[in-house]
Amino acid sequence: MLSAILGGALAAVPSAEQFAGQDGLDAVLARVSARVQAYFARAQSLVCQETVFIRSLDSGWSPNGAFNRQLLYENRVAWDPADADGVPDANTERHLLKVNGRPPRPDDTDDCFDPKPVSPEPLEVFLPDKLAEHVFKADGTHRMDGRSALVLEYKSRNGKGTPAITWKGKCVSVDLPGWATGRAWVDAATGDVLRLDESITGRFDLDIPREHQVPFGLSRMTLERADVSIRYKPVTFHDPDEVMLLPESIETLQVFSNRTRISQHFKNYRRFMTGGRLVKEPGR
Repeated sequence: MLSAILGGALAAVPSAEQFAGQDGLDAVLARVSARVQAYFARAQSLVCQETVFIRSLDSGWSPNGAFNRQLLYENRVAWDPADADGVPDANTERHLLKVNGRPPRPDDTDDCFDPKPVSPEPLEVFLPDKLAEHVFKADGTHRMDGRSALVLEYKSRNGKGTPAITWKGKCVSVDLPGWATGRAWVDAATGDVLRLDESITGRFDLDIPREHQVPFGLSRMTLERADVSIRYKPVTFHDPDEVMLLPESIETLQVFSNRTRISQHFKNYRRFMTGGRLVKEPGR
């Protein structure tokens, strides 16, 4: 049943030698793209709990005490090809349930390091329109969670784009299009993505506008490092029976004038049959 949901019978798997050639690489990319599109179409009927731990790190990369902030969300994937020409963007939508174990208050729902209520879905890099924006290369094979995996590396076809900087109070958001390089581990038998890593290339210096400076504070910030690692795991559903590979965790390490680790964990996946609106459960 899973094969029918995610795109039909499996095609022949290229050998390591074939994978290294352009024809083999193109075949793998086409297969991964089809699986990701099927995943987005299916994931729209799922919701899950996302727990986020935000920790400051000292100069030795150890936590400064316990977690600085713990968040609980309900989230889902939003992707509707019928609403756009071609293949539209895929996003993760979040509904905040708790902050440090209690219901959120108006003054603590928008911390600088909190995940955004709507954020791009990392796997959209494999959607057809996004494939054309990147250069991919094969990097051999590997064992991942007991499976044979094909390793893909990718980067922007057009190089580094113009940074987009948004200030909101004391918080700044920096979008660096084309600055990231990625690495994906793909199940050799199915085309499913098992792990996805991304890192920025180079440092980014940001001059702080005078209106956002604080007395005796910084006049410049430097983004030295931004690493993200996402792992996927099989999740079983019943009535009807189905197994899907879904996000298990996201680990982010960021050095932006300070050191921060953000850990996101996903559990309690469940189906819903409505039109896709997040609804807070009674008693939550």
